[in-house]
Order: sequence, then C-alpha cells, then structure tokens
Amino acid sequence: MAEEKELQTVTVRKTGSTATRSDMTRLGIALLGGILVLNSYLAKLFFPVAIDEVARDLSAFIGAFMLSVPIFWEAVKNLFKGHVRMNELVALALIAAFAQRDYRMAGAVAFFMLITITIEKRTAKGAEAAIEAVVRMTPRTARRIKDGKEEEIDAFTDLKAGDVCRVRPGENFPADGVILTGSSTVNQASITGESLPADKNVGSEVFAGTQNLTGRVDFRVTRIGTDTTLGKVRSLIADAQQSKLPIMRLLDQYIGYYTPVILMIAGLAWFITERMDRVIAVLVMAVPAALVIAYPSAVIAAVSAAARLGILIKDVSNIELVSRIKAVIFDKTGTLTEGKLEVARLQPVEGVELAELLQVAVSAEMHSNHPAAEAMRKLAKEAGVTPIDSGHYEEVTGKGVKADVGSNACQVGRETWLQELGISTEALQETLAASECEGMSIVCVARDGKALGWIGLRDAIRPVSAEAVAQLKELGVNRCSMVTGDNQRVADAVAAQLGIEEVYAGCLPEEKEAVVRKVKESGVVVAVVGDGVNDAPALAAGDIGIAMGAFGSDVAVQSASVALMNNDLRRIPFFIGLARKTKVLMHQNLAIGLGFIIVGVYFAILGDIAPVGAALLHSVSSIMVIFNSARLVRSGEVMQQE
Repeated sequence: MAEEKELQTVTVRKTGSTATRSDMTRLGIALLGGILVLNSYLAKLFFPVAIDEVARDLSAFIGAFMLSVPIFWEAVKNLFKGHVRMNELVALALIAAFAQRDYRMAGAVAFFMLITITIEKRTAKGAEAAIEAVVRMTPRTARRIKDGKEEEIDAFTDLKAGDVCRVRPGENFPADGVILTGSSTVNQASITGESLPADKNVGSEVFAGTQNLTGRVDFRVTRIGTDTTLGKVRSLIADAQQSKLPIMRLLDQYIGYYTPVILMIAGLAWFITERMDRVIAVLVMAVPAALVIAYPSAVIAAVSAAARLGILIKDVSNIELVSRIKAVIFDKTGTLTEGKLEVARLQPVEGVELAELLQVAVSAEMHSNHPAAEAMRKLAKEAGVTPIDSGHYEEVTGKGVKADVGSNACQVGRETWLQELGISTEALQETLAASECEGMSIVCVARDGKALGWIGLRDAIRPVSAEAVAQLKELGVNRCSMVTGDNQRVADAVAAQLGIEEVYAGCLPEEKEAVVRKVKESGVVVAVVGDGVNDAPALAAGDIGIAMGAFGSDVAVQSASVALMNNDLRRIPFFIGLARKTKVLMHQNLAIGLGFIIVGVYFAILGDIAPVGAALLHSVSSIMVIFNSARLVRSGEVMQQE
C-alpha cells in the first residue's frame, strides 16, 4: 500500500516535470525558428541585393520547417487516434504555403500557431499543476520519536498510523494526527482557505501539509498518505480534472464535424478566388483554439478561486447546477450551529438527586460518540461524578441508547422514544414545556421503566449563519429550509434567529431524505448542507450535496458533490455567485471565439486578412479568452483575508 502511494506521488511529479520540459522545448523551437524566419524578412527588407535570395529563402525554410514539425506531429497523432482537431487545419495551411514556396509566410503562421498551442496546453494543465502543488505540501521525510530518540524516516513509505512524530517551527506536518505535547499556531490556509493561523494545544487535531509556525510539537499519527485530509483534497482535485461540463462534452462530440465544414469553405474560397493565400488565411483563421479553451479556461479559473477558499468540487459539471440553485436545505446541529453541545440544565423528578440523574445518563452513554454524550461526560468529570460500568450497550440511530448500568436497564434519548418503549413521561411534562421554549435540546433519562428526569443541552448558533442565509436570499435563493432531528420548538427557536421560515423537525435520516425529495418535486434545483453520518442520505438525494468541513464525517464527504474545508457558511452564497459568474464568462468566451472565426473567415475570403494576419488574430482571440477567464481567479480574495 505504501509503495502504491509513493508511486502515485512520484507519477504526479514526473508528469508535471515532463509537461514542463515539453512546453519549454516547444517554446525554444518557436523562438529559434522565429529568429530564422525574422532574419529572412529583415534580409529581404534591408539587404535585397547584398544577400542572395537563395540564402534568404533557406533561412526562412529552415525556420518554417522547425516551427512546423511540432504542429505536423500533433496532427498526425490526432489522426492516428481517430480525432480531428485544430492542428489538422493548421497543417493543411502550412502544406499549402510550402507548396507555394512561400516559406516566410509558412514560418510566420507556424510561429504564431505554435505560441497559441503552447498557451492552450499550459492552460489545460491547470488542474495537474494544482495536484502537484498539493503533493509538494506534504514533506518527504518525518521525524519519528522511537525509544525517546529522533529518527528521520521516509514519510511516504515508513510512516504508520500510531507513530509519534516531532515537527519544529517552520515545518509542515507529514500526516494527520493529534498533538501529544507542546503548543503552537498552525497555518491551515492550504486546506481551509482561512488566512489566520489556528491555535493548537494538547489534544488538538493537526493535518498533513499544514505549516507549524511557532512551537515544537509531538503528535500521534492517525492518518497517512491518501487517507489524510490533504490526500482527500488531492483526490477531489483529480476527480474534478477528469470531469467535464455537459457543454464541453457536446463540443468534443461535434468538433470532428468542424474540420470538414471548414475545408468545404476553404474549397469554396479557392473556387471563387483561385487565390491560395486566401485559402491559407481561411484555414488559419478557422482554427478553433479559442473555442477549445473557452470553457476549460473559465472552469479552471473558477476551481482555483473556489479551492483557495477551501471549496472543493468533485465534478466540474456541478458548476452548472450550482448556478441554478433556488433552494437550500440545512442540517441544524454542526451546520447552522457549532455542534458543541453543553449541558444547560439537569432536571430530575422528585426523589432523584442531580448527581444520580447525571451518573445514570453518563454510564448509559459511556460508549457513545454523540455530541450530547460528550457534553454529559464533560460535566460529570467537572462535577466529580464517576460513571458505573455498563453492559449490553445498544445505540438506536436517531432515538437514543440502551444499556445495563449495574443491574438496572437504562435508556437515554428522545421523549417520544421512551414513550414507544412504554415508559411514562408524564412526570416530566410540566418542566419540559417551559424549558424547551428556551431553545434547549432535551434528553430524557429512564431506569427500570421509570423516568428519572431530563437533561437540557444547548448548541450555540454559528456567528455567520444568519449572514449566510441573508446572502442566499439576496442571490434569489428564497427557499431556505432547516431539517433536524431536534424537537419542533427547539428547531423553531433556532430558525427564527436565522430568518428561516421552513422547518422540518424530529426527522430521522430517512425522513431527512424524504424532505429533500419532496422539495425537489417542486421543480427547483436543491442544495443540501450537512456534516454528519445521518446527513449522508439527504446529501446524496439533493441535486447538490455540500459537506461541511473536511474534518467532518467521511461518509458525508463521500455522499456530497462539494466539500467545504471549513465551517464558514458564507462560502455557500459565494460559491453560487462564482458559479453564475463562471457561466456568464463561458458564454462570453464562446462569443469571442465564434466571433473571431466568423468575421475572420469572411474577411479572409475577401482578401482583407493575409495568412500572417490571420495567425496573429487567432493568437489574439485565444489570449483574450484566457485573460477573460483569469478574472475569476481573484474572486473571493477579500473573504480569504477576513
């Protein structure tokens, strides 16, 4: 497994290195060939008599040949693959120019086309560069602590989960883990998109590829290689690279018909004018380089802008869907709220002590990872309440837990669940009615078929939740809903503070999914936002699933279409706005590409554009498309600095 991970990493690095060498070779040929062609032009212009015509033509021929070979090679490769691309048109134009012995024109056309091809290839490799950058964030070596001594090991092959490693200030963490000793501040911008460093102490999680800034820390490795948070980021980028927008797939499908049509137009131009220079100009002007990069350049720019803010897109085809979102369904706990429950009240029935109520609850919840269980354990530790060993533990998803505490059968969970089990909650009603209005989540405790009381927990609303909902409404996303397993009164209290009118409370995971499907039936594009395992069915059911935090549930992240690497909900309206801008820019790029081709071919037939001018205009159209798309790259810079 380790060898496989290392091979993947090395492959990415080699691919990037090979691509760079190829681009540099192509650029070197272009410059050298261009100099030889330019030399021929200058010799003819300034030394028409002193320098022999054969020498001038030889310089132009060698330069044109050097410039043409890469284009011919690409065209031949495409033909052998059964593809008809833009290089075939250029190749035909160059063959025609060589046949006319106009080597200077052939060289000039080939020069501009080769520069354009190089620009296009570099643009198309944006996602590969992103993967390579991600790989470089993880250090090659790690300092493992063994028998109290440091030893330097290969982080890709020798590091294992459970190892203890040391990271000094200025170094990157080689794996995910938990700090055992020391404290520091860590730059997590590479993952979360947040510019401010995070404070880390004993017990804090750290992530591969993030930078330790101030203090030396020892941490225990929990995840390595592709299993780390950074590894997941890399996988998501790779998946996005392989995906295409529907319109891009459509262009790929019909580009094969484009070349025959252009050849017919070129043949018609020859039939009407009998001028080969006009035919060459038509062929050069019709090369669809700007069309080919119209959509990919905009998508790459959008993906880059989103990734900088910790928004990872699994499939770029989702960008088009995101631009049409009209409804957003939020989970409550851990999404709209902090997800860090604290015990706000202990309410035993008459005859039961506070400590007794807490002890039974903690003992029954001893093996649970639910936030409510963690909150109760924290309070018990602070109050000096010792839990009793429990047996026959059973967790009922979305309802509560059962456990034998000593010789007693105990239940901790929803009031409705206790009623389903035949346990009367009548003694709790008077205090419950008053307290739930305060926005607390209620956990009822029972022992041997009798209710002992209830425990009230409160979850703070995220500071940015209300702002995010308001921003969504400004974008025209008027249907913002909340779906939660909490009771109706608690859910209504939270929704009222956030400006959410549509609330679905008391929902089990399958009921959350049903709510999503119901909203989808209204005909709008629905986004679902959640963070936990119980949100996975709903995330998968939505048109767009958005998983909160890379540090959340793996199941949720896998079920979602988009992963937010931090918990800032304002990323969602930003992403919707970015998707809409991307859609507009793609249409603009398409108009630029088509406009240059249609107008250029027309004037080329009339003889108003020479072949060299056509090559220059062709390069201009490609550069305009690239620069137009590049406007997206800086999107969200202000948000990143907040």
